[in-house]
Amino acid sequence: MSILVTGGAGFIGSNFVLDWLAQSDEAVVTLDALTYAGNRENLASLEGDARHHFVHGDIGDRALLDRLLAEHKPRALVHFAAESHVDRSIHAPGAFIKTNVEGTFTLLEAARAYWSAMADKDSFRFLHVSTDEVYGSLSPDAPAFTEQHAFEPNSPYSASKAASDHLVRAWHHTYGLPVLTTNCSNNYGPYHFPEKLIPLVIVNALAGKPLPIYGDGQQVRDWLYVKDHCSAIRRVLDGGRLGETYNVGGWNEKTNLTIVHTICELLDELRPSPEGSYKRLITHVKDRPGHDRRYAIDARKLERELGWRPAETFETGIRKTVAWYLEHQDWVTRVQSGAYRDWVAKQYQ
Repeated sequence: MSILVTGGAGFIGSNFVLDWLAQSDEAVVTLDALTYAGNRENLASLEGDARHHFVHGDIGDRALLDRLLAEHKPRALVHFAAESHVDRSIHAPGAFIKTNVEGTFTLLEAARAYWSAMADKDSFRFLHVSTDEVYGSLSPDAPAFTEQHAFEPNSPYSASKAASDHLVRAWHHTYGLPVLTTNCSNNYGPYHFPEKLIPLVIVNALAGKPLPIYGDGQQVRDWLYVKDHCSAIRRVLDGGRLGETYNVGGWNEKTNLTIVHTICELLDELRPSPEGSYKRLITHVKDRPGHDRRYAIDARKLERELGWRPAETFETGIRKTVAWYLEHQDWVTRVQSGAYRDWVAKQYQ
């Protein structure tokens, strides 16, 4: 038995693969295109582990997908692979359409052909990992997003993910493909590429660089520790109802400004600067176009049906995250410089 994980060298994907193999002997085939945010170093601890098979490739390569499915015969496909940075989607949306829409389509078609030929069709699952950003923006007092909330994507990134969600739904209702979808809130934790808010603030603060905050910093996000997200995906994969969507949230709504203040206070405690509090580096910059004001996830369906709740509070999760970055400065340095590509090449040549 095995599972196939797409995007398994990225932030959430690599955490999922590592957690899966820490808790199970079931083999994992990891497929990743190793774009700028994919880093095989994240999976370095699995080198030599017979349970893990890494494949460098693109989800848009149908021939490769067909070969992997035929060779490894996975009982499940967990689809993380995606372009995910909103700022990048604003400046270069084409890559988001290619990967998130066209890539998901190719993956669905490969999975459908594989599943159609299976003797035991009931044993297969296609789990699609998506985002709360497909729902759009909430006003300050509005109820949190439920699975019934209308899609109102406001960026090229969220629009491309909404399109992929619709494709997954359609392949279930039209062809019967046994799919599951999860829509998560903002993740944070180990191996987070330092272009996103939390790792960027940690890395910039330690370097004495400005800590940029868009606009007034009052944008609200629900924050989910990545390992809690991984446990939720496992739960949905094991017991989720076919064709259903499950929202995954951390029950931690925080403003961006609160997040930055919290990180600064932790760094002041754990790695104090002789120049004073890291809060001195906070800098407000012009807001980005179409910036959603608030996201909030209602994850009660997941709790009600499958008994899942996050194990970490924001306070415990952010402390673990800051500590991880302090302990892995070599990883950060290689990622920032691009040297992680050379490092990986030397390890796996």
